[in-house]
Amino acid sequence: MNQQGVRWTAEQVLALAPDDASRRAGSRLGAAGPWSGGGSDGSGAVWGLCKGSGSKPYRTAVDTTGPAYTCSCPSRKFPCKHALGLLLLWAADGEPVRGSQVPDWAEQWLAGRRARAAGGGDGRTGDGGPPAASADPRAARRRAEQRAARITAGAEELEQRLADLLRGGLAAADRAGYGLWEETAARMVDAQAPGLAGRVRELGAIPGSGPGWPVRLLEECALTHLLDRAWLDVERLPEPLAATVRTRVGLTAPADGPAVRDHWSVLAQYDTSDGKLTTRRVWLHGRGTGRAALLLSFGAAGRAPGLALPAGVVIDAEVRPFAGAGQLRAELGEQFSVPVPDTEPPAGGTVARALAAYGTALRDDPWLDSWPATLTGVIPVPSQDGCWQLADADGGSALPVATAALGRPGLWRLAALSGGRPVTVFGECGHRGFTPLTAWSADTSETVPLT
Repeated sequence: MNQQGVRWTAEQVLALAPDDASRRAGSRLGAAGPWSGGGSDGSGAVWGLCKGSGSKPYRTAVDTTGPAYTCSCPSRKFPCKHALGLLLLWAADGEPVRGSQVPDWAEQWLAGRRARAAGGGDGRTGDGGPPAASADPRAARRRAEQRAARITAGAEELEQRLADLLRGGLAAADRAGYGLWEETAARMVDAQAPGLAGRVRELGAIPGSGPGWPVRLLEECALTHLLDRAWLDVERLPEPLAATVRTRVGLTAPADGPAVRDHWSVLAQYDTSDGKLTTRRVWLHGRGTGRAALLLSFGAAGRAPGLALPAGVVIDAEVRPFAGAGQLRAELGEQFSVPVPDTEPPAGGTVARALAAYGTALRDDPWLDSWPATLTGVIPVPSQDGCWQLADADGGSALPVATAALGRPGLWRLAALSGGRPVTVFGECGHRGFTPLTAWSADTSETVPLT
């Protein structure tokens, strides 16, 4: 298939929507009626004019190699409903987007994007200013030392809080309520240790999490104590582990690993939100290298994260990993072609192999909640207590589906896709169980998102 013939599926397009309202509105604009002056070309550009309520139509263009979007509408959502509708029309090879003459307004935007991409390093600072390396190194070192001292004070205070908790007995932890935990988390924020603050908030939520919470609270307290002690002795740790500890307490680091070029399959994309910040996770799998990479993108409340790569496509691109033992996080670099549809799932393995991989990863990062895994030949099986498992077809082993995934529609989509037959499932395997994110049946190569 040549680049001019590449089309995403409607499901891949709708996976880019920032929320359900945009998904519904974009679907209504995926018909030819409101569109005119549209077209697409082999470089991945799609454009069109969408009739709105005003006298002038909205100018909408999409660069599918990003993807990136522009629209003259007043919406602050990215992509907006017009961009989604345009992509749905393009995915269906609709008549309004079969032209090939790029209008001046779209060409100007596309040329600007290409110029910024060609500029390379200038775009990394995010504000158009000089690269961070040009800042005063002594001032930067002084700020880093001051922040480290504040984090150390916060870690010592948290150690005292954990000691008081254990001295009073875990069984009484639910009587104090959540307020004390939130106060402690706020103090960790003041100490510029957002990673510790997040762990404290998780501790505060455990007493209300149902039967068996004292055991779970003890486990998480032990991991938090381990992170505290690791930070307080971080200078004595091997550098890969020290980098992991710095990341876990909340210090940011650049993606300074060697760039890895590969044909990367986009296995999954999903968002989580804490009410203030939306975090988008995109899982990649290198076809040639066999390595996994996690791309993270963030958006403030009410705004979708900037990065959007629908599951089920392959990109020829470079990724640059972050430092740290067992870290999979990476930053997307230069892309060398437009995304093309994926034709097969990644190589996978058994349940036992997935658990072994997670165990090995814990050796490098004891605070790791989950690890990416592709299970082949598994069958989703319900149990009498309302839970589900992913069982090897030969009956050898099974993994419980994580509690958080039980109420999501993706689980029923997985059950329908399987129909009692073995399927291939990609997801996150951890101590809370397996979270299915994407699936493939033996009958078709189509990627089925479960998020």
